[in-house]
Amino acid sequence: MMISAKMAASLNQQIANELNASHNYLAMSYCFEHMGLKVFAQRFAGQADEERGHALRIARFIQDVGGKVTFVGVAQPRASYPTAKAIVKAAVDSELTVTKQINGLMAQAEKERDYATRSFLKWFVDEQVEEVSSMTELLQLVTTAGEENLFHVEARLMQAMSVPKSEV
Repeated sequence: MMISAKMAASLNQQIANELNASHNYLAMSYCFEHMGLKVFAQRFAGQADEERGHALRIARFIQDVGGKVTFVGVAQPRASYPTAKAIVKAAVDSELTVTKQINGLMAQAEKERDYATRSFLKWFVDEQVEEVSSMTELLQLVTTAGEENLFHVEARLMQAMSVPKSEV
């Protein structure tokens, strides 16, 4: 095995963290849909898919370096929020938590001199910069618009979602 058992266990925990994030985003998506905010719902459903992709990416890496992938249960997500702003704030908080988790994994890889894992995790470090930035920007938009003007934010989201990431 190219990574330590301890690193494999930590990466398996991150798979669970990413799947929990995915589950949370999916629940948030349905909260938005219930509020009649279909574009927000679509954006958050896409985010759920992205988080699941992150989990699978980590699982593939564990397999590639000779580790064993293990899955633990997914926590039940929060079922309702009082406002759209509360949902987006929870998403920002979630991304900040995932950032701390990824940074912890990077620190562990550096401590263990596990250069393969460190190289692998660099993508996640960079991804978290984008994730926190985009969710923080969305929170700023929702805050500025206020709950009564969220359809304007939806129009802007729809436009942003139609532009490929490489052009943003």
